[in-house]
This record gives sequence, C-alpha cells and structure tokens, in this order.
Amino acid sequence: MAIDFHAHIITPAYKRGLNSVGIDPIAADGFPLPDWSEEKHLGFMRQAGIERSILSTPTPHIWCGDARLTAKIHREVNTSVSEVCKKHPDEFSFVASVPLPFLDAAIGEYRFAKETLEAVGVKLTTHAGGVYLGDPSLDDFMTELNKDHALVILHPQRAAEYPKTPITGTVAAIYEYPADTTRAVLNMMAHKVMTRFPDIRFVVPHTGSFLPYMLQRFTGVSGILASMGMMETVDVQREFQNLYFDIAGDPEPVALDMLLSVAGEEKIVYGSDFPHSPANVIIAKKKHLDENPKYQSLLRKVYGENQRNCLGKNGKKGAL
Repeated sequence: MAIDFHAHIITPAYKRGLNSVGIDPIAADGFPLPDWSEEKHLGFMRQAGIERSILSTPTPHIWCGDARLTAKIHREVNTSVSEVCKKHPDEFSFVASVPLPFLDAAIGEYRFAKETLEAVGVKLTTHAGGVYLGDPSLDDFMTELNKDHALVILHPQRAAEYPKTPITGTVAAIYEYPADTTRAVLNMMAHKVMTRFPDIRFVVPHTGSFLPYMLQRFTGVSGILASMGMMETVDVQREFQNLYFDIAGDPEPVALDMLLSVAGEEKIVYGSDFPHSPANVIIAKKKHLDENPKYQSLLRKVYGENQRNCLGKNGKKGAL
C-alpha cells in the first residue's frame, strides 16, 4: 500500500476558474483536462493499492493580471478541494494552490489554507506569470514556508516562450514539463533556495525530470562562472541533497536508476499522476515495480516511510 504524492483533483471550481480568466488547457498545455470524480479516484486507489492520495490541482496554473481576482479564484478552488478531503479524511489530503506571482495574496492564501482548510502543504508550479521558483522576489513567501517546515510539491508548467514547430512544442508532457521542472530547480539552486530555506521539504516531480543528467553539468559550469565572477559559488550537491523526488511517469527501466545514481533512497516517494495517466497504465507500471527484484528493498521507503518523514508535523495525527 502506497501514499501517493502526485495525484490531481479537478473540481468544478477549478474549471470555472480557468474559464473566468480565459485559460484553455489544450491551448496552454496541448492536453485536455481529464474527467475526475472522487468515486473514480477512490476506485483507482483501491485497484492500485494506494492508501492515501495527497491531492493537488493540475496545470495550467490560474493567474491573470488582476491580483484580487486571481486570489478569489484560488480561495474558491482550495475550498472546493478541502470539502472533498473532509468527506474522505482517511483517503485524501491536499496541498493548496496559491495566487503567485502576487506575493501578499499568496502568503495570505497559504496561511488560510493551512490554518482553516487543513492543507498539509502547498503546490507550486515551476513558474507563475513568468516568475520562476528561485526568483528573489519570492523570498518572503519562502520565509513563510520555512517557518512552517512546509511540504512543497512542485509541478511543471510550460514556459511562456517555447519553439512551437518541433514535436516537443505540441504536447507539453513530451518535453516542456521535464524541461521547465529542471529549469526551475536549477534556478532554485543558483539562488541557494534549499540551503537558505532548509526546513522546506521540496518534492520534484517525474523522477527528477532532467536533473540526474544536469546535476554534474551544472556543478561544472556554475563553478566556471563563479570563478569568473559571473555568479555566486553554489554548493550544488548540498542544494540537491535537500530535495525529494516523486516517481510519477515512467521510472522504469531507466529513469529510476538514473535518479538513484545521484539521490539517496530516503528521498524518493511514490507518485501516480492520476487522472492524467490512465488508471490501467498506472496499475500496470506499479505492478511491474512491485515485482522487480531489483527494487524490493526500496519499496517500503518509496511507498510510505519517506512520505511520512517528508510530511513530518504537517500530516494529520493518526492519518499517515
């Protein structure tokens, strides 16, 4: 039985929020919003052997130029998600969405979601309105999260500008999602987010995206740039060691081994990506992972121990 750190909830309030600011998921990400209901999700969990799902809203991230409207939408969305979780307290928890890049509104919504709606953390997209994680303008928000030892689940969003003619420009999940995740985390490393805010528990999606490959390259290039006075010296390994990683997507046969070559077993957590990945596909992948002798010693950590450590005091008493 697993705790799922990468599972999405699509409420009518979320759909209304997208519509109200003119965001079309197909135009934004090249992928329609899948159908979702609590009954379908609970049925999937029973079939897949998942005891609890930490729900987050998917992309696209809802924002517009109006801070008040953006904040209003996030309040409605978080409230709707909280209502679902309260109906199923043994199966669902959630991380709140916040109206970044509007800093004061994001801090206010985070506090409300945590203290009133019982969110166990916050979901942050790789960028919001072009402001990427790691940007110094977000430091006050990170300070709030650090005070709470917050759980932060990262999720990719397609970059505002990208080449549209290659196949990678059609459906964001093919390339732009892992690329933007990697872009955001490298920016966080460059600005020493993980060491300046060491009590935040960041979860990087999709088996680390391109980070297992980029880690050594970024170490080398950033060292050269620092020696030339073009950036501050960054202890890349130390920044990286403060991250957790979910295995949503395709961890076998290559990606999980790549991640394990750079990250410790205690930093890896399970993720399904339901409902954006079909239930039968997820179940088949999980069954294959369960039966792969190479990973038998890892599964207890990936399915539960690491999640409980990652949640810490943010997990509801007796729930995890």
